[in-house]
Amino acid sequence: MEDLTPQRADLEHIEKASRDEISALQLERLQATLRRAYNNVPHYKKAFDAKGVHPDDATSLEDLANFPFTAKADLRDNYPFGMFAVPREQVVRIHASSGTTGKPTVVGYTQNDIDTWSHVVARSIRASGGRRGDKVHVSYGYGLFTGGLGAHYGAEKLGCTVIPVSGGMTERQVQLIQDFAPDVIMVTPSYMLSILDEFRNQGLDPRASSLKVGIFGAEPWTESMRREIEQTFDMHAVDIYGLSEVMGPGVANECVETKDGLHVWEDHFYPEVIDPVTGEVLPDGEMGELVFTSLTKEAMPVIRYRTRDLTRLLPGTARSLRRMEKVTGRSDDMMIVRGVNVFPTQIEEMILKCKGLAPHYQIELRREDRLDEMTVLVEARPDLPEGAGRDAQAKDLAHHIKSLVGVSARIKVTDPGQVERSVGKARRVIDLRGQS
Repeated sequence: MEDLTPQRADLEHIEKASRDEISALQLERLQATLRRAYNNVPHYKKAFDAKGVHPDDATSLEDLANFPFTAKADLRDNYPFGMFAVPREQVVRIHASSGTTGKPTVVGYTQNDIDTWSHVVARSIRASGGRRGDKVHVSYGYGLFTGGLGAHYGAEKLGCTVIPVSGGMTERQVQLIQDFAPDVIMVTPSYMLSILDEFRNQGLDPRASSLKVGIFGAEPWTESMRREIEQTFDMHAVDIYGLSEVMGPGVANECVETKDGLHVWEDHFYPEVIDPVTGEVLPDGEMGELVFTSLTKEAMPVIRYRTRDLTRLLPGTARSLRRMEKVTGRSDDMMIVRGVNVFPTQIEEMILKCKGLAPHYQIELRREDRLDEMTVLVEARPDLPEGAGRDAQAKDLAHHIKSLVGVSARIKVTDPGQVERSVGKARRVIDLRGQS
């Protein structure tokens, strides 16, 4: 893989600032954000008053722990525009979540917000190894989902040539990669595996493609999947993090020279990690639920938003800004199977230990005779024959899951192409335990 390490002299000042400088800027922006939320958003005035806190009480960053959390339910309760802190006429863009589990969560942006978002995504692409003039193939979905337009505006801000393909039409995706020769692709990691399958279907060598960097986000993915993608495409695979309620993609990003966790762009987003049960703020280095407070958003500031993502905060390395460890799962994606906490990423790690199995899988949960049963549906690689070879791989996978995760699982190894494909976030878990 090509060495894409940037010159430190080319970094923005904040990326190499001292912790004292970073903290001073954060406190100034936090105080302004708390005032904006309290004075302009009825939900926050009510929540602050109920908790007995006022923006003037925030005299240090540690004081933020005294303020109330914001949850997805709060956004839904104020659907559609009740969380806006500016008149609707000043909102130049609206995005929303898919709303698969209820009303969508709606977010708004002023023009300054769009400029800030574009800037942090541009910073993220550059940290990933992208450069001005590179061609960027965007396979995130466009529309109300923030991925496509967030990546698009950020790439343009950096001075790249954007190829706005969006999701789906996988055969066409591969054709355009072959014809347009992009340097960078921005896509969910699960859909990148579908693109890989199509390369192979067309008899193309993915290592011969033009791609130098893949920027993958919108769902948890593992170090094993990183190695799979990097080795198969001869490219760098870098993690980007974001969520619509906080801004969209570009809240944090890995640096290509280290790939040791995602540097949070702390000049715009203040991170905390909390105990997901008690809400207590945990010290850096301890695993818990990630919480974000926006520091510069105008249209829709968010105070202590509970992301449900599980990670820990670590010191900076390639940048002065703190890192968040790669997200391993979500507290609300966690499966409890016979009393054992199980995350899809753990199953994925075990699948990638089995050389004959492809990383396309779904987990089905049922309740039989009052006991939970977990079935993993996983595809064989094309060169794994039916019969004894597949039986051996199924046995190995069941052994790995039992030994390292702690639960028994039934394994069904299918032909290639039999597991549902995703053009966005993959649907990994089908929980049928509540059905009669």
